[in-house]
Amino acid sequence: MSLYAARVLWQRQPHETFTDNAYSRLHQWQFDEGVSVPASSSVHAVPLPYSVSAAVDPEEALVAAVSSCHMLWFLGICAKKGLLVEFYSDQATGMMAKNAAGRDAITHIVLRPDIVFGGEHQPTAAAIAKIHALAHQSCYIANSILAEVSIAAPLE
Repeated sequence: MSLYAARVLWQRQPHETFTDNAYSRLHQWQFDEGVSVPASSSVHAVPLPYSVSAAVDPEEALVAAVSSCHMLWFLGICAKKGLLVEFYSDQATGMMAKNAAGRDAITHIVLRPDIVFGGEHQPTAAAIAKIHALAHQSCYIANSILAEVSIAAPLE
């Protein structure tokens, strides 16, 4: 068993009434070793100026976590197979929609990995698909959520 932690900090600004619902949603996510990330509600959920579009919102973070986990598994599998990965980029997206219970949820995440392999041994499309399938099965984050996760071609 492993334990993962994050600290989330928010403080009301002195000029904000708060009870009128007109307050900033800007806050900080703090992680081990002092990494701090500005976070906010999504501008799709809470309009400007109460959300901060330049900050990471929880929905984006969920999509990034799935993409990052998948990529790390993909890279690890390729390394074990002796495949040289030179570059990996993903334009991942998450779809907010009503789930089966009628609640708003991230219901579908699409990963669009664009990968460049180096060296003489270039994997076939079928081999790459198998590695993606194994990475998806192994990804802790994908195994933790209810949203469908699919792999698609990179966006052009």
